[in-house]
Amino acid sequence: MSRAATNLQIDSARLWGSIHETAKFGATAKGGVRRLTLSEEDRQVRDWFRKACEDAGLEVHVDTLGSMFALRKGRDMSKPPIGIGSHLDTQPTGGKFDGILGTLGALEVIRTLNDAGIETEAPICIVNWTNEEGSRFAPAMMASAAYVGDFTVDDILSRKDAEGVTVGDALDKIGYRGETKVGTQKFSSFVELHIEQGPILEAENRTIGVVDSGQGVFWYDGRIVGFESHAGSTPMPLRRDALLTLSQFALALEQIAIRLGPNAVGTIGEAVIQNPSRNVIPGEIAFTIDCRSKDADTLDALDQSLRAAAAEIAARRKVEIAIDLVWRKPPTHFDPKLVDAVEHAAENLGYSHRRITSGAGHDACNLNTIMPAAMVFVPCKDGISHNELEDATQADCAAGANVLMHTVLALAGVAS
Repeated sequence: MSRAATNLQIDSARLWGSIHETAKFGATAKGGVRRLTLSEEDRQVRDWFRKACEDAGLEVHVDTLGSMFALRKGRDMSKPPIGIGSHLDTQPTGGKFDGILGTLGALEVIRTLNDAGIETEAPICIVNWTNEEGSRFAPAMMASAAYVGDFTVDDILSRKDAEGVTVGDALDKIGYRGETKVGTQKFSSFVELHIEQGPILEAENRTIGVVDSGQGVFWYDGRIVGFESHAGSTPMPLRRDALLTLSQFALALEQIAIRLGPNAVGTIGEAVIQNPSRNVIPGEIAFTIDCRSKDADTLDALDQSLRAAAAEIAARRKVEIAIDLVWRKPPTHFDPKLVDAVEHAAENLGYSHRRITSGAGHDACNLNTIMPAAMVFVPCKDGISHNELEDATQADCAAGANVLMHTVLALAGVAS
């Protein structure tokens, strides 16, 4: 690699400006971002991103699930490109960095290579994956899951949000149902930059997390059916209260995760009483469960323990508890050579770093099932993410983009 490429640094101010410029699309009063996938705000940021990529000389195409691919040519176009990027959609009360840093950091890598006049041997392709968050449509990471063959395109297009709008209809409404067949764009590897979404790097004062694995995820839809009755005239011992049952089940989930810890977590993130009324004992509740571990055996133990607890509690409280597994993502173990490449880039740039497991799921975890993949983490303030308070420093964001760029240069090669 040439001395110019070896010493190359991204434009920190330009990356920081891009992050805050795109934060306008869906900006919230508390300083966060609400940009649900395939919403009008998502269309706005997609239009911004398309123009920015085209201004950087990239060829942009969109597949039938709305994922955006921006290709920078290499000297040898017979080689498949190095994939970089992440996503631009957010949680309902999201922040400025989750996914956005990875996508705009990838754009900054390309802009920096352009400014330095550096041609790579292999091409490079930025990706904005559709619906990574899963907050409007389930499952999360649906576009990259379809890309690797975990779901059919027709299945994903038919998925509905809470209002009954399908993915296909939402794509059409914002004009982002592309013509390119899902999976057409091939990659030799994929590297994703992201905030940690946890507290470890900040607590240890490390700048870079070299991600070597990712937790597996089980998602469930749950339902409790008890019996609605008068809140004033039904004695406590005779009640079949769905809400109190859920409360007991939630505490059981907590204890199961603690018992199977430290590498196990469980969360009930949604709960909706059917036909709620102030003076009626809840008779039916729908709820969701999210269980995670980096160990497959631990996930299986979580599943078995949850089902046993549900059966015991249901029998004791004389209600029905149904928990249906709707998504299963096995633990990820990233490609060792790519993980080493990330680590070498961090070392060569002089950044403090450590190996780390991703607590959250990412598109790179899906892609790792069919190609070498890796991730670069940077700290986020107090480990907070999926929250309007989500924050990261300009210096750490720049460091992560620099590690991404030098990892990509090592993979793509610099044309002589």
